[in-house]
Amino acid sequence: MPLPDPLITASAERLSGTPVFAGTRVPVQTLIEYLEAGDPLDDFLKDFPSVSREHAVAVLELAKSALLAKAAAA
Repeated sequence: MPLPDPLITASAERLSGTPVFAGTRVPVQTLIEYLEAGDPLDDFLKDFPSVSREHAVAVLELAKSALLAKAAAA
């Protein structure tokens, strides 16, 4: 299945503008919270089957790239 473009969307009509995995109602923050709690990615994917592994990994890579770019600019 191809990844959506963009990977993340936000709309005032959906969860009050909370950034979600495109095509779902799953907040990206939920994935971050799972990982912060030490839960494996597989647990998140099991609990939110509308998000594919590829989509979750692509969002994490996007976050990584943004953090690295910000650090390089500082």
